[in-house]
Amino acid sequence: MYEEKERITGKEIPVKVAVVQMDCLMGAKEANVNKTLAKISEAAAQGAKLIVLPEMITSGYIFNSMDEVAGMAEEIPQGKTVKAWEAAAREKDVYIVCGILEREGDLFYNSAVLVGPRGYIGKFRKMHLWDEDKVWVEPGNLGLPVFSTPIGRIAIIICYDMWFCEMWRIAAMKGADIVCVPTNWLKIDTLPEDIQSMAPYMAMVAANTNSMFVACADRVGVERGTIFPGKSLIVGPGGIPSAGPASSKEEAILYHQCNMSDTRKYNWTNHNVLFRDRRVDYYDVMLGSQEKKHPF
Repeated sequence: MYEEKERITGKEIPVKVAVVQMDCLMGAKEANVNKTLAKISEAAAQGAKLIVLPEMITSGYIFNSMDEVAGMAEEIPQGKTVKAWEAAAREKDVYIVCGILEREGDLFYNSAVLVGPRGYIGKFRKMHLWDEDKVWVEPGNLGLPVFSTPIGRIAIIICYDMWFCEMWRIAAMKGADIVCVPTNWLKIDTLPEDIQSMAPYMAMVAANTNSMFVACADRVGVERGTIFPGKSLIVGPGGIPSAGPASSKEEAILYHQCNMSDTRKYNWTNHNVLFRDRRVDYYDVMLGSQEKKHPF
């Protein structure tokens, strides 16, 4: 795995982030990949440096058989799709996070990759599997890596991972400046029509309580009777959306100029430093009493 070590220096680390809210067609992998490349080109033309796309956007999500899964899955990074994203990242001088159905031997994973101008950087495998995910794919086994790049420290989680506060805190304690979330949120019928999903609020809370940027790229549209509610957004370290939430029905690309150094300003008040104020002397070991100290 290639890991970049360079770092932008100075007080400001400005990075224009784009989240791509889009639909895809179940099983139409070539068309879906071409659509991601078109969206990447559009975002890059607007100056985006980090571009985030939805979960499993090359394959679709609501499978009916293992044959469908096997037909859509690819190896990472040697698969054709990741190579196409690598080429786009080099040509456009951008970083791309995108969801993909991964094959490793006889096993399958709901994964996301990070590629940049110098090629493949790394991948994340969804750790918390939602509903029929458990039928088709294996739970992630790579932990939660944080990738050091010239534009900042990037972590990735996928959809249902958002519901576990440990994921956000682990990313924060590893120094993540931004958590990218390729996702396929589901419409919740019991919520008001203008809300549709709790996830945007969860992203806001996670950003605030962990002093990080959060970039969520959701799907829209309907697949085999399942509605994807959109509402993609970019949230700043204070927990306030800086772009979005987007429409619940329309494709869109949202942009925000994120200053990654904002996540490294840990003092909330003259007396409060978020990570220092943690009472690890009373936390169970699984909640962080033995974990690596945050890089102040």
